[in-house]
Amino acid sequence: MFLLGFPTLIVSFAIYNILAFMMQVEWTTTIGTVSMMSGGVWKISISDLLIALSLVLLFFEIVKSTRHSTRSIMDHMLSTLVFIAALVEFLLVDRAATSTFAILLLISLVDVVGGYSVSIRTAQRDYTIERADVA
Repeated sequence: MFLLGFPTLIVSFAIYNILAFMMQVEWTTTIGTVSMMSGGVWKISISDLLIALSLVLLFFEIVKSTRHSTRSIMDHMLSTLVFIAALVEFLLVDRAATSTFAILLLISLVDVVGGYSVSIRTAQRDYTIERADVA
C-alpha cells in the first residue's frame, strides 16, 4: 500500500496551501447544504470538508503506528517534521493564520503524540521474559 511510509496528513496541508495561495479561497464559503429531518439546514464549507478529510487521514496514521518495523520509526519522524513545518508556517505565514489551519495543526499534533504513544504502548506488550529451564 502506498501510504505505508508516507505521512498522509501532508496531503491536508498541501490542499490547504494550494487553495489558500493559488486560488485564494474563502474558507467559510458554503459548497453545499443538507436539509435535516429537524427542518434545519446544514451548510458545508470548504473548511469543513478539509477538516473531515484530515480526520480520516488521522485515523489511517494512528492505524499505521501500531505496526513494528524500522519503517514505522521513519514514519514517526516524518510526521514530526510535517508538524514542525506546519507550526512554522502557522507562526510565520499570514495566510496560514486561520482557524482551519490551526485545527489542521492540532490534528497533526495528535498524530505525532498519538503515534509515539501507540508505538511505545505496543512495544511494552511485545516485551517477554522467557524462563530458562533448570535441570
